Amino acid sequence: MKRIALALILSLGATVAQADEFDVLSHDVFRPTDSLAQRDEYGLVHQGPHVNATDFAPRYHWRWFYYFKAPEQLILEPAYVGSMQTALRRLGYYCGPIDGVFTPAVSDAIARLQKNYSMRVTGMLNDPVRRALHMP
Repeated sequence: MKRIALALILSLGATVAQADEFDVLSHDVFRPTDSLAQRDEYGLVHQGPHVNATDFAPRYHWRWFYYFKAPEQLILEPAYVGSMQTALRRLGYYCGPIDGVFTPAVSDAIARLQKNYSMRVTGMLNDPVRRALHMP
């Protein structure tokens, strides 16, 4: 009797493990490939339904490449600035066009975000602002 129960438990465990693998594989098919897509604190992607011109700008394929770039380099990349403008608009700090250009309006939006998050207000992109926007 113990052997039958053990075999049943093992077969059920193998079935559940295979189902979990299948769910992960089927989930990866629908996973977006945009490395700059907005993510929340759990790493889940939040991409808006609207397509901007900067969505077609060249970008790195892996998100972690952006962590090694200085903020001065990132504000020159239209894809990154467009993603930052989208994140600022989503939070209600920016209402200008999503054009991928770091303008004074973007700097003002960052300054308002820094003030509301009790950061040192500079109006420039830095690591705390990147973390607040959930961007690499």
